[in-house]
Amino acid sequence: MNRLVKTALLAGAAFGAMTSAAQAQDVTTQEAAAQVEDIIVTARRTEESAQKTPLALTAFSGETLERTGAQQVTDLQGAVPNLNLVQGRGSSNATNIYIRGVGQPDALQTFDPAVGVYVDDVYYSRIRGTQFDLLDLERVEILRGPQGTLYGKNTIGGAMKLVSRRPDQEFRARASAAYGDYDLVEVQGAVSGPVTDNLALGLSALHSERGGYVTDPATGAEYNDKNSTAVRASLAWDPASNFRIDLNADYAKDDAGMTVGQAQNDLTDLLKTTVLRPVPNPVPEYNFKTRTTPGLPNETRLETWGTALRATWDLSDALSLKSITAYRGLNTDDYIDFDATELEIADALVAVDQTQFSQELQLTYTGDRLNAVAGLYYLKEDVDSHQESYNDALLGPAFGNSGFLRTIDDTLETTSKAVYGNLSYDVTDKLRLSAGVRYTEEEKDYWRTTSTFYSLLPAFNATYVFAPDVGKYDDTSIMLSADYLLSDDAMVYARYSQGFKSGGFNGRANSPTEATEYQPETADSFEVGAKTSFWDRRARLNLAAFMTKYEDFQARVAGLDTDPVTGLPAPVLSVLNAGQLDIFGFELEGVLVPIRGLTLDAQVGFLEADYKEFKDDRFTNFGGSRAFQDPAFSPKWTLRFGGQYEWFLSGGSSVTVGGAAKFRSKMALAVDNTYENTATEIPGMYQDDYWLYDARVVWSDASDRYSVGLYGQNLSDEVYKTDAQEFSSIGNIRTAYYGAPRTWMIKVSAKY
Repeated sequence: MNRLVKTALLAGAAFGAMTSAAQAQDVTTQEAAAQVEDIIVTARRTEESAQKTPLALTAFSGETLERTGAQQVTDLQGAVPNLNLVQGRGSSNATNIYIRGVGQPDALQTFDPAVGVYVDDVYYSRIRGTQFDLLDLERVEILRGPQGTLYGKNTIGGAMKLVSRRPDQEFRARASAAYGDYDLVEVQGAVSGPVTDNLALGLSALHSERGGYVTDPATGAEYNDKNSTAVRASLAWDPASNFRIDLNADYAKDDAGMTVGQAQNDLTDLLKTTVLRPVPNPVPEYNFKTRTTPGLPNETRLETWGTALRATWDLSDALSLKSITAYRGLNTDDYIDFDATELEIADALVAVDQTQFSQELQLTYTGDRLNAVAGLYYLKEDVDSHQESYNDALLGPAFGNSGFLRTIDDTLETTSKAVYGNLSYDVTDKLRLSAGVRYTEEEKDYWRTTSTFYSLLPAFNATYVFAPDVGKYDDTSIMLSADYLLSDDAMVYARYSQGFKSGGFNGRANSPTEATEYQPETADSFEVGAKTSFWDRRARLNLAAFMTKYEDFQARVAGLDTDPVTGLPAPVLSVLNAGQLDIFGFELEGVLVPIRGLTLDAQVGFLEADYKEFKDDRFTNFGGSRAFQDPAFSPKWTLRFGGQYEWFLSGGSSVTVGGAAKFRSKMALAVDNTYENTATEIPGMYQDDYWLYDARVVWSDASDRYSVGLYGQNLSDEVYKTDAQEFSSIGNIRTAYYGAPRTWMIKVSAKY
């Protein structure tokens, strides 16, 4: 610990400065440059200071995101303790989010997320379509720990909230254009202002494209690229002093090549005969060459759209009623090369058509001592999916090199209902007690057909139909907390919270004998913390320690069985309610403004995650238990040290130099991370310790309206993995996905 912290401090000091992104401070004028600014959040569904909110959260203002050059949500990786936020495996439009060792990385349409994602209070049911570009936002909030009482199901790890700017009677406009290596081009603009005395309109749009980090040497095709477009319109109407209506509509499109990883070991056919031995390259270089399967589109296509209507009626000075009505749609055609080679061992098309309708009614009371929020929630989601798995190279000569195709068509209809309430009472001017409860009922109606086609073995062709009973799940989650003001600038708190992730059906079950339904998982978390400001609010130090009991976690594990029709070996990709994790950790977030213009900040996360139970009958050498394995995406240490220094030039313009050093300790990248029935780690399923270094230089004019910035990411060109696929039951596939190489960007911005 001492060595790590000492090294990180030296790196942070040597690097100089970055904006204090992780604490949402935004030093925008010379007068405010000697103080850390607070931010107003809605983590508890009512507006309050982030420093007076009794739970662990990190907030980022829109100005801070712009100044740091953040382009999409994954650029927040490293800025929040114990947060893993990266692009999802094998998909350019899904996001892998883990908070405090709890998450769900698989984008399969039947798997629910474990960290809730909300945009303007509207829940996004899938992790597909959450690789957001940061467009005209007021703020982003990251809530750590279970949020089951106020946010409901599938927030067992926490929640990520994006809040867009509300247009008002002040005219505002901003635009930017960026150019960088790998042929990066990004343009975006936003404008808002009054239409009438009580009606305002906002429009924003973005287009971002970049060449690929990965090239197929045989075809020259580029992968791991970007080509996205997004537009949003916002209407704010205040027909009366006590009544407000907000109408938002958005559309986004992603049109890029597929995301390609790198094979980590020899690939085999169904009888374990080696069919391809990848060229040894234990430390791949960026722009690495990877062959892909010819004859397939090898692309990803995503469209998302939606609209949300929020109506707020102040019934009195103390009582307010809010209605949030939303409809969203998602359509995607993803081609995935699981084996990351030119062979058809496991290539797939995943086509998803998803729609969701949600309605929330929320009643808020604000009194002298009592504050309360209560609500009703309804969600109806429909998901239709068509999948094709191309596996011509899997059968091998023992089966006459027969071509093999598996198709899957399924539908999932989810209906979720909830009622919730949260109370906070000021017992004294310093002591506040809070309690919350939420009851959820959910039904999932699932149907699936799986067909297999053997080009030279037609007698083996078969179709399986899965039509299980409707899955019914319910949960009651509670929250209890107490906070105490030591002074106007110091608060301590204790919090107990529960959350649950819904049960469901395994959309990868390959045979009629394989179990398809799994039950909900739950978490009980205990947290204590302190939020402090001192030295005339030129310094801030927030601390949190937590312990989580994580029960019945849903683990996807791989194995082999025998197909009852063909007698051939059949991959088994099961989802088990495998057992229990105990998770302990602490977090530190600090900001210091020692002199005008200089801001230093640090974020430290420590995490100790251990399986207490992990039942798997295949591990006979260990009594049917895998509890010795490492939980995925749970590094022991996440560290970040950085800051910024702003020079004020003659005439009032300024130059800001900033940077950060980020550290992540060794972590497993997949649930299956040891060889079967052994305790030997699979190297390709782990990422060792690594540091990343970022820097920027920004010139701003005296009015702070115009700026030109040069931004650099991963300056040491570190080669590091962010995710991995373990499908060894299918052709011995183990594939790793890598983070971005060293990149630079020049960005010109203007605002009015």
